[in-house]
Amino acid sequence: MTENSARQIKLGAVLTGAGGPGHFNTWLDPEIPADSSIDIRWYIEQARIAEEAKFDLVFIVDSQFITPDSPPHYLNRLEPFTLLSALAVSTSNIGLVATLTTSYNDPFNVARRFASLDLISGGRAGWNVVTSGDAGTAGNFSQEEHFDYDTRYGRALEHVRVAQGLWDSYEDDAFPRDRETRVFLDPAKLHRLDHRGEYFQVTGPLNVSRSPQGQPVIFQAGDSEQGRDLGATIGEGIFTHAPTLEAGLAFATDLKSRAAAKGRNPDHVLILPGISVFVGDTDDAAREIERATQLADGGFEQALAEFGRPFGWHDFRAYDLDAPFPVEALQYSERSFHTQAKQIVAFAEAGGLTLRQVVEALSSPRRTPFVGTPETVANELQRWFEAGAVDGYNIQIGHPAQFRRLVGEVLPILRERGVLRREYEGTTLRENLGLPFVQNRYTAARAAAADAADAASAPSEQAPQLVPSA
Repeated sequence: MTENSARQIKLGAVLTGAGGPGHFNTWLDPEIPADSSIDIRWYIEQARIAEEAKFDLVFIVDSQFITPDSPPHYLNRLEPFTLLSALAVSTSNIGLVATLTTSYNDPFNVARRFASLDLISGGRAGWNVVTSGDAGTAGNFSQEEHFDYDTRYGRALEHVRVAQGLWDSYEDDAFPRDRETRVFLDPAKLHRLDHRGEYFQVTGPLNVSRSPQGQPVIFQAGDSEQGRDLGATIGEGIFTHAPTLEAGLAFATDLKSRAAAKGRNPDHVLILPGISVFVGDTDDAAREIERATQLADGGFEQALAEFGRPFGWHDFRAYDLDAPFPVEALQYSERSFHTQAKQIVAFAEAGGLTLRQVVEALSSPRRTPFVGTPETVANELQRWFEAGAVDGYNIQIGHPAQFRRLVGEVLPILRERGVLRREYEGTTLRENLGLPFVQNRYTAARAAAADAADAASAPSEQAPQLVPSA
């Protein structure tokens, strides 16, 4: 492997405590507190380990609807802003990214919460923009039914644009706080938004000033056409899943091409697929750890119980397991995780599979890319990165022993090769991700107007004098 110092791998740590989807029994590990998903001490410990290893961010997933069949972490977990505010004062450099839905929040409150987290953390906040795939969420917010896809994504784009407008309510130097002149605020640098759109009407201004990074970093995850288009429009980090290098490269190429077509710099759209890492003393030993972990963390009955989530939590236990897959169940996914459900149905139809076969195929142990000795894993992480399939990785933090091996044995190899940082580049999430500071729009407009005025008033070259002919 060659050294590459110009571009470096970005790392996120996904903290799902007692175990997220497909990891029903993670909480049985004696090294993990059984109540880890509500134990702030556990989160602080993981964030500090990740920060010591120079991760870019910790990522807190979230949803606001559960059933008894939801995985342990979903059944009982801390609210993201409360959690990340505690991490903000317990860490110094690592980014703090929260999932928050645009379907069941108003832009003003969202902008205020993220602006507050950004100030508390000194410019380390990030927002994972989602539209809510769990259709049952509607019932928790006085709604009869969940929004359809087009409405969800239309609201999402407008929601983000309103939040970004509110984050520019104050220019960076709006508060002189001059005790001599008794001037606290320069009112010329406070701006109302006065937004009137299709989904939201927001007057503003926001009552929180800007942070050292200007605005929180926007992340997005969604594989539908609408999701990809939203990511290309507003996403600065894209959370995705890539089963192979080829699939990852195709996704990255598509997203960055879409972003470029919208006039954005594709280098400012970072592709960060979620992955698991398994490290062993030999490649075969690592594969055994992978298989044993997957078997221990799952099981057919649990997988069948959770299988209905993409289909609006439709209960597949009522079907004959050995009959052909019930493709008619796709109708229940239309306001849920429809893209994922369509992929499952297409897989079943292509193979003529029964329900049992589909659940077994999707829940049985499978070989994943980043498994082997420390050097094998480092090689594969670097190979995907240098091929352009990824800009970094969002790593699932599961069993502590594997996290220790990743941090202590794999990352030093990448660091020695120059593709992973030794120290943080700055104090804000934007600086560490290599993303530009977001200049206040009103400050930028004033500077542009001043430049135009200077250009207009500058003396032009004196034209040559014509001598009249005799």
